[in-house]
Amino acid sequence: MTDKTGAAGVEPATVEGHGGQLALAALRSFGVTEMFTLSGGHVFPLYDAAHQGVESADGRFTTRIVDVRHEQSAVFAAEAVAKLQRRPGLAVLTAGPGVTNGISGLTSAHFNGAPVIVLGGRAPQFRWGAGSLQEIDHIPLVAPVTKHAATIGATDDVARVLHDAAVTALSPHRGPVFLDLPLDVIFGFGGAALAVERGVPIIEPDPDDVVRAAALLTRAQRPVIIAGSDVYAGDAVAALREAAEALWIPVFTNGMGRGSLPPEHPLAFAKARRAALRGADVIAVVGTPLDFRLNFGDFGEAQLVHIVDAPSQRASHVQPTVSPAGDLRVILSALADAAGTGHGAGATEAARTDWIAQLRQVEDAARAAEAVELEAETDPIKPGRVYGELRRVLDRDAVTIGDGGDFVSYAGRYLEPAQPGTWLDPGPYGCLGTGMGYAMGARITYPDRQICVLMGDGAAGFSLMDVESLARQSLPVVIVVGNNGIWGLEKHPMQAMYGYDVAADLQPGLRYDDVVRALGGAGETVEKATDLGAALRRAFDSGVPYLVNVLTDPADAYPRSSNLA
Repeated sequence: MTDKTGAAGVEPATVEGHGGQLALAALRSFGVTEMFTLSGGHVFPLYDAAHQGVESADGRFTTRIVDVRHEQSAVFAAEAVAKLQRRPGLAVLTAGPGVTNGISGLTSAHFNGAPVIVLGGRAPQFRWGAGSLQEIDHIPLVAPVTKHAATIGATDDVARVLHDAAVTALSPHRGPVFLDLPLDVIFGFGGAALAVERGVPIIEPDPDDVVRAAALLTRAQRPVIIAGSDVYAGDAVAALREAAEALWIPVFTNGMGRGSLPPEHPLAFAKARRAALRGADVIAVVGTPLDFRLNFGDFGEAQLVHIVDAPSQRASHVQPTVSPAGDLRVILSALADAAGTGHGAGATEAARTDWIAQLRQVEDAARAAEAVELEAETDPIKPGRVYGELRRVLDRDAVTIGDGGDFVSYAGRYLEPAQPGTWLDPGPYGCLGTGMGYAMGARITYPDRQICVLMGDGAAGFSLMDVESLARQSLPVVIVVGNNGIWGLEKHPMQAMYGYDVAADLQPGLRYDDVVRALGGAGETVEKATDLGAALRRAFDSGVPYLVNVLTDPADAYPRSSNLA
């Protein structure tokens, strides 16, 4: 690869090589330094480029290969990197079943707005239709859950198409891109000029929409902000805090919006959401869809401001009072500017102060009530006690990962991230099996932080084999399994609806820690609440994948209030 500098400045670098080298050279400028994969012959040139390296203007670079035991984990790992680092995450899948095994991961990235790039192998073009190994057209399968899906038809096109794919994945609203490379394309040789600029566009909001939103929020007496994952994805955390403080509005969060305001901030709330949504006169939902988690945007008489990062994210099933669409930093900073330095305006200031005090009273009462569950000495162990102990050992910058149903719902209730970008869950798609892949991506992103996976025993069946991938590649994480021996999210509702349940039982007391030990990690089973703290400390001190298998109460049912449909 060479750079040429002329009178006009730096010209595009040129690169020559096989398809794998061209692909990785194009992605390097977007910060891609690793690929997640499961070995397959259709994509050997990508491995060769990663291992042998690719020439660049700064010298030869290599790409870290992290390989897994199931392709879904490769895509989930790429999704975690994409979300945590706000840049493309790369998964490489072999043809046919390799790609189809990764579709749940692609769909998760689609729902979560994660800029994942998946490269798939493909049977050769020159023999298409003759029945080559794993010959199938992937594009119709993945197109519904990607921003763009295509087959690259010529080796000379690889670098350009990969550059455009990265720009597409990063452009709001962010999301996954799929490209497959036929054998004759990826093994072929070619050359290309690499683009100098990333070219990711910024969407400017309609100024009139922003003015209307600012007017509503400034004049409101009982406003609320609900901030979601796109606030973090759009690097708008500081702007959110600026707007909340300037307008003096209480903030609730979900998804990767959690931690945008630290728990001790006077405007940060978590326990009083029901009271807030029932009593608010204006509700601003920022960077998250109006889905089942937010009662589909039905907030009664309250006026709704839905702030989204792209026009495509505006709700079609409800009509907000106003819905500014564009760069969230621009919108939130404009709201802060409109408010000036005051907390509300005129007669609204006293009402706003009373409103926040009222919510704080509800919040404090809820926290006091939870203390009983967080310290419960019951036998069997209540999930709340698990989180009471975790709160004592987790660092402020620990990354917590949820992979499960009821057990992870309790995590959302009891754990409050202190920093943004430290919470990963499956999001609105609710796909189980994300845990080990997310753990890989988080550990690679943060080599020195605590990484803690919170997993139901049902979810353990989807991805626990990838502990072997963690152990083999020296990626230590702590896995806490809430083991109640049932599919709690299904068993309890079925009992309530029908008076019986079927297909909702698992083996009670199963030793998931023995599974992890056999795969190269370590672990232990905990049956008494008083043993939890010491077990968790051993886990975080171990330096290996370590599973704490907590036998929890199968009669404990998470109190749900959301309407799934």
